[in-house]
Amino acid sequence: MSTVISTPRPFVIGIIASVLFFAIYFAVAWAIGWQNPAPWESAIGEASRWCERVAPGAFREPVNALSNVGFMVAGLWMLWVLGRDEQLGRTRAGLIGFSPTALVYAAAAWFLGPGSLMMHGTHAAWGGWLDNLSMVMYILIPWLLNLSQMGQWTVSRFLWIYAAIVVIYAALRGAFGWGLGIGLDLFGLSIGLWVITESLYRFWSPMFRWLSGFVGFLVALIFGTTPLEMWADPGKYWWVILFWLPALIAREAPVRRRAYWPWFFFGVAFYLSASVIWQTGKPSHAWCDPDSLIQAHGIWHLMTAVATVCFFIFLRTERVKPAD
Repeated sequence: MSTVISTPRPFVIGIIASVLFFAIYFAVAWAIGWQNPAPWESAIGEASRWCERVAPGAFREPVNALSNVGFMVAGLWMLWVLGRDEQLGRTRAGLIGFSPTALVYAAAAWFLGPGSLMMHGTHAAWGGWLDNLSMVMYILIPWLLNLSQMGQWTVSRFLWIYAAIVVIYAALRGAFGWGLGIGLDLFGLSIGLWVITESLYRFWSPMFRWLSGFVGFLVALIFGTTPLEMWADPGKYWWVILFWLPALIAREAPVRRRAYWPWFFFGVAFYLSASVIWQTGKPSHAWCDPDSLIQAHGIWHLMTAVATVCFFIFLRTERVKPAD
């Protein structure tokens, strides 16, 4: 007698959510259109902030908007993989099976698509807010996961802390805009915190715990900000003190380990390469062609979607350390 393998429910929910998103999007675009662009967006017919010429239809930037489908496909694939874990009877832990952290990661990766699409599709101020929120919702997960292990949090505590940060950030970002009124770029800071906590996860020791904050300066340097610039303007770069937040929380060495090669390095390579390409997708760049079907910012979306998949596979390599 053959066994019938059913389609995992979260995957089905993801498909339904994707269809509903586009159905609602096109319904609103057809009924009322996108009449109130943000004051910082370009007028119809001009090159947008990300090079592509602004169009009058459902998508203000068609290529830059629709390339975000890559994130949605990535998230759906993750849900399918997690469903296979369930069907194969794998233990729910970390990013294996329908564990809460695995579902949050896959959902956040998927949501990067609608978030960014709303910004490039509508040019509305609230679209920009949603885009930035989706980015923060994703980037919070890896470094909070690392701290949850080294701080010995329960899964429930991780989820509550994650949800609290998202809600507070969403409110402050809506009220005060970029910087939250205090000059804090939480997305950029979170990249640094991820690398810091990942370094701690791999090389934890009582001494390195307190030296780990200096890793944040190396991350800032890679993205073009030198320690001398930070030292010269402490009022602007006050947030560097948060580089030592992991040291305060990571009281214990993690009981698990991960295989960094190849997927972690693949993810980093895709993200950094995409960041270089991203810089060419601006009207001031010589390579900008507003009417081309190949847009640098669209490539950025596709490559960073692949990066989320690489990091997903990397985090799934986590296993309990063997006894000494």
